[in-house]
Amino acid sequence: MTAPLIISVSGLRGEIGKSLTLDVAIRYALAYSASVTDPGFFVITRDGRRSGAMFADAIHAALNAVGRSTFDGGVAATPTTGILIREYKAAGGIQISASHNPRQFNGLKLFSAEGRVIPKKEGEKVLPQYEQLATQSPVWADVEQLGKRILIEDTCTAHKNSVLATVDVDLIRSRQFRVLLDSNHGAGSLLGRQLLESLGCEVVLCGETPDGDFEHTPEPTAENLVSIQEKVRSVNAVVGFCQDPDADRLALIDAAGVYPGEEYTTALCAKNRLQKINQAGPVLVVNCASSRMTTDIAEEFGGQCFQSPVGEANVVDLMKAKNAVFGGEGNGGPIDPEVGFVRDSFVGIAQILEAMARRNMSLSQLVAELPKYAIVKQKMTFPLDQVPAMLDKLAQKFSDLKLNRQDGLRIDWPDSWVLIRASNTEPIIRIIAEAPDEVSANKLCGLIRESIGQ
Repeated sequence: MTAPLIISVSGLRGEIGKSLTLDVAIRYALAYSASVTDPGFFVITRDGRRSGAMFADAIHAALNAVGRSTFDGGVAATPTTGILIREYKAAGGIQISASHNPRQFNGLKLFSAEGRVIPKKEGEKVLPQYEQLATQSPVWADVEQLGKRILIEDTCTAHKNSVLATVDVDLIRSRQFRVLLDSNHGAGSLLGRQLLESLGCEVVLCGETPDGDFEHTPEPTAENLVSIQEKVRSVNAVVGFCQDPDADRLALIDAAGVYPGEEYTTALCAKNRLQKINQAGPVLVVNCASSRMTTDIAEEFGGQCFQSPVGEANVVDLMKAKNAVFGGEGNGGPIDPEVGFVRDSFVGIAQILEAMARRNMSLSQLVAELPKYAIVKQKMTFPLDQVPAMLDKLAQKFSDLKLNRQDGLRIDWPDSWVLIRASNTEPIIRIIAEAPDEVSANKLCGLIRESIGQ
């Protein structure tokens, strides 16, 4: 069965040759171009997937054919795309990537001139243009107005320097850490090696060639990183850094080969930032499906942690509105406003190494300092048209607790929470619960299922 084309406020993804064809990609790129009033250049980049070059060539050609010039960044990480857009003062950009999806998928992620994933308001302008182009041909430029395609020779230096500026480079270099970087044949190795060597690390790199031939399932979760856990132990690395194909997410493995969980990446980075800045009332932002560890960290330093709806664009909107010093998502996606408003695995690498060097502690010791919670994620079949009434029923049942309706329904107890939200693409709801231990988290999911009547 073909996976459906998934279109969100900031991009699309689908199965190559089936739901995602060159025609679809071209139409979507042209729709975004038409929605951007600034006639300037677009930056086009891609992760290492084999299909990426094909889509990139088609998108460059189509944009040039309507008079839009393009910068060609070749293979580059998603956060690097944001840096390049700002560096070249572009009108926008497109990253060709399906993130953590398997190799048969690809997609397009849209960036604004700010170098961030486009917010909902801008994304809502793209879909009508996309639908219009299904029946109406684009306005092609004549030969004198054709756009041009310019190759970017150095895609890494500006991003690397931005990350290095946020940490104590000399301190990290003095430790001469031996680290393993698992880029898994995605885009992360290009900047990853440069960054780690600039930090004085001895680097063991797995999956360095960015060709999309993933050596393990690309999402950096525990079940997919068993081979890397053993590799970290066998090469005597003090830490393992594992990226997804477009390098906007980072998972951690300690020296003993233990994977603490994707939720720890943003939490550890945020704590390191707050320990350094000594700022009164610091603000952090995560999405409402992220661990309460980050809330506990903010409160420890006399600050606040605000929660956005799920989605990078939503986190960034709230970070900007609240002037947050750090933020991110619990899937291993830290966002550092000092580098850029994009989830960034390289930010995570630098912050974790600095925390280890500054505190003279191992990754496992840093993890042990954080509050202990367990997150359980379940899903169940449920008619999407009945979701609003079901959420109303749950809100009434738990009306004496703290409720949040900005993205489905989140119910908070003093030491735990549960989030119920509908899928955008299939008739299921997702139930995410966090509690001090896994048994309690599972009980919360069971309580919700019982309350729903299933």
